[in-house]
Amino acid sequence: MYENFIISVSAVLPIFFLMFIGVIVKYMGILNKEELNHINRMVFRVFFFCLMFYSIYTINPEKHLNMTLALFCFFALLAALTIATVLVCAFVKDNKKRGAMIQGIFRSNYVIMGVPIVQNIFGDAAISIPAMLVVVVVPFYNVFSVIVLETFRGGKIEIFKILKGVLKNPMILGGIAGGVFMLLSVPIPEPILKPIRQVAFATTPIALIVLGASFSLKSYHEHIKELTATVLSRLVVVPAVIMSLAIYLGYRDAELLTLLSIFATPTAIASFAMAQQMESDADLAGNVVVYTSLLSCLTIFLWIFAFKNMGFM
Repeated sequence: MYENFIISVSAVLPIFFLMFIGVIVKYMGILNKEELNHINRMVFRVFFFCLMFYSIYTINPEKHLNMTLALFCFFALLAALTIATVLVCAFVKDNKKRGAMIQGIFRSNYVIMGVPIVQNIFGDAAISIPAMLVVVVVPFYNVFSVIVLETFRGGKIEIFKILKGVLKNPMILGGIAGGVFMLLSVPIPEPILKPIRQVAFATTPIALIVLGASFSLKSYHEHIKELTATVLSRLVVVPAVIMSLAIYLGYRDAELLTLLSIFATPTAIASFAMAQQMESDADLAGNVVVYTSLLSCLTIFLWIFAFKNMGFM
């Protein structure tokens, strides 16, 4: 049990230490809000592109491509979205809160926080598994977040505009480019591949530091019930249901941890910006991001520790 405890701590401690560095950066006033926005934009457009390109390009298709896992992930996300929509609509009457809550429940910070969790336990060799599922998860989040927020805003859902936006996403572009180069066996000279690899490996630390520096505790008194329900659903209920099904279906080790990193990580920081832009309850969305991020340091540790003790990882 002691060994499992150490492994569980080792999986989450580096992530939250990097976020803590970001908090210190903010406290010391090293970066202002505008500078953080510029760095965040660079990480999103350049670093994530390199991360996805390198991760997909270096995949061994025979060893790492798993369509069964990808399909399970897609339908599990769809189930989480559907159930969240039904329950939120049954108990919450304010459409602005509905959109923010549903997005907060089904949309996780998988790429920034989930991928390094798998890497911390199973090493660089296993990173291709979560990288593969980014191609499923990121389009799903982008498409259905827009649909949910537009629906509860009362706006018109333009599918082609949504798909165009998804195809402009740097993670998707990087994944597509990496997949084309990998499938065509295009050789990349080491002097070019090396800096791409270096940028890819730097993506997670910088993204986590920026995330920590972006934290701002907001007033939660006006929506304490909705906030509590959303945080519990994101960190406890969704992973409990989905992971139970995954274990029943026989997923273990790096595949199981990858699914955990999708369904148990905190709400994506991008959900706040989308809620703000699409006339949802931005204050509630912002608080969901902050409090799921803070509390996930405990819940993720407990999930990993429990699964290690039960012999599933």
